[in-house]
Amino acid sequence: MQHHHPLVIVGAHSSPYSRKMRSVLRYRQIPHRWVVRGSRWDDTPPAPAPIIPVLAFPDEAGNHGELIVDSSPQITRLECDYAERSIVPTDAAAALIDFVLEDFADEWVTKAMYHYRWVNEVDTEKSGRLLPFDANLQLSDERASRAHDSFIERQVSRRALVGSTDENAPIIERSYENLLDILQAHLSQQDFLFGERPARTDFALFGQLTPLLWWDPTPMAIAVERAPRAMMWVQWMDDLAWLPVDGRGGWFTLDEMPASVHQILTEAGRTYAPFMVANAAALEAGADEVVCEMGDATYRQAPFRYQAKCLSWIHAEYAALSETDRTRVEAALAGTGCEVLVSV
Repeated sequence: MQHHHPLVIVGAHSSPYSRKMRSVLRYRQIPHRWVVRGSRWDDTPPAPAPIIPVLAFPDEAGNHGELIVDSSPQITRLECDYAERSIVPTDAAAALIDFVLEDFADEWVTKAMYHYRWVNEVDTEKSGRLLPFDANLQLSDERASRAHDSFIERQVSRRALVGSTDENAPIIERSYENLLDILQAHLSQQDFLFGERPARTDFALFGQLTPLLWWDPTPMAIAVERAPRAMMWVQWMDDLAWLPVDGRGGWFTLDEMPASVHQILTEAGRTYAPFMVANAAALEAGADEVVCEMGDATYRQAPFRYQAKCLSWIHAEYAALSETDRTRVEAALAGTGCEVLVSV
């Protein structure tokens, strides 16, 4: 497909999903223009939903054409439109595992990102002071002070909505530490999860880990101790335009998957998978609370419609596989706890 004009990505420096998608565009060497949402350079029309990032696909004249939100569909659209430097493994079964773990990062690791940012005063105060200047460095001190107060009030009030409660805190914090330990060990052997090149999961983890490892003081201090390799990996992932890629080569098959990917699946199977299934069941039953067991602890939060949609996407990707590849996926998921994600 011929592309005569650059894409526009509208996001925020503090947004994990914006950082994720900007990194994808950079790695794939897709011409694009980065615009901070709400800045004086933001001339994009309203998006289909008030979330970021937004990808604006230009029309023939170079004007803002189609607008797409949601990072996973954005990645899928880019894979359709641009052939070079794909981030989808060539083995369809491995690609399904990658799709699942991308969602684990987007929908579960994000809980740690939100939790640590707004759970205690030192982290909350830092974000409250800095975030007002994301789109405008010349914001007056008075307006920045008001924004500081409203940011903190709004975000702290939303903690329970995403599961950041005192009761859930040990589950979320343990999961973050487990992930750091797995990545520290993995990165002692290789740079990416699914081969010698980054996949969807690498970018999704990068997005969520950027604030955890390089912004918020508390989770950052934990990472300095537990996962210094992961801290520097986040810096690598921000811009991989330089990385040499050989056509469609450099991917592992499912059979070659490193043990660390299996360990991430097991962590996802302990936390994310039961939550996703219980969330969908709560919505179907009209319940006002998701309750699920995670090891020896009980996790509770309000149900989320978007995460039910994510589960349906996993079902659709799994159903689209050949019978042979579905069998291979089932074997890879066996014993991890993630089997429930594909039992349609």
